[in-house]
Amino acid sequence: MSEEINVTSTNFQKEVVESPIPVLLDFWAEWCTPCKMIAPSVGQLADAYRGKLKVGKVNVDIEGDLAAQYNVISIPTLMVFKDGAVMSQRAGALPKHDIEGLFKSIV
Repeated sequence: MSEEINVTSTNFQKEVVESPIPVLLDFWAEWCTPCKMIAPSVGQLADAYRGKLKVGKVNVDIEGDLAAQYNVISIPTLMVFKDGAVMSQRAGALPKHDIEGLFKSIV
């Protein structure tokens, strides 16, 4: 079972900014079909990189301010954070190897 965490404005500082390992954030919504399409790949990557990469999900319908803070205008949007800074990001229903390519060089 994957260890994706629910990231909110309340725990963002602790889970993302202060994380000792890189963080892949998946900005998504319940109604978003492309978000559902990439969810299995994101979960598989969370399992494969356990301990090297933290994987979090941000529900844009609940955390609109957090999505706005990072200029998320299309979902799914995937962002990789390291030491609290955005290292890479892509929007859209990406294949698994493209998602992995967002963070592979920094884990």
